[in-house]
Amino acid sequence: MFSNVLIVCHANVCRSPAAEMLFKARRSGHPGAPIAFHSAGIRAVDGDGMDPVMRRLLEERGVTAGEHHARRLNKRMVRDADLVLVTEQRQVKDVEALDPAARGKVHALGKWEGADVVDPHGGEERHYRESLVLIEHLVMGWLNKIC
Repeated sequence: MFSNVLIVCHANVCRSPAAEMLFKARRSGHPGAPIAFHSAGIRAVDGDGMDPVMRRLLEERGVTAGEHHARRLNKRMVRDADLVLVTEQRQVKDVEALDPAARGKVHALGKWEGADVVDPHGGEERHYRESLVLIEHLVMGWLNKIC
């Protein structure tokens, strides 16, 4: 049903790349057609590297972060995606403003939990850990629904 999933946050250096990498890493346990997972940021600076704290915490969970480079969200990315997942409910409107035709395919990552993923970037490590635990929980929930 979904072949191209886009995960969106603010800067594409912390939450959305973490979700992208978790989707890719945890997808292997779910049968079904292949799904491409990508990420972007509403206000990203193209080429910025991943937050080093989030990278380290992903690696502690056995998820290789690889070479991530931030990408600024654009209309083409939204159009190409079958499903767009945002880290905060308020970002749904930002994505739909970029491409009004996206209405109906943009959802909060925490839709089923009624939760937003708070941005830990630049904060204390415990906030990163809390966000990552929530992101992984939400990713697993989505995988159970889309695979």
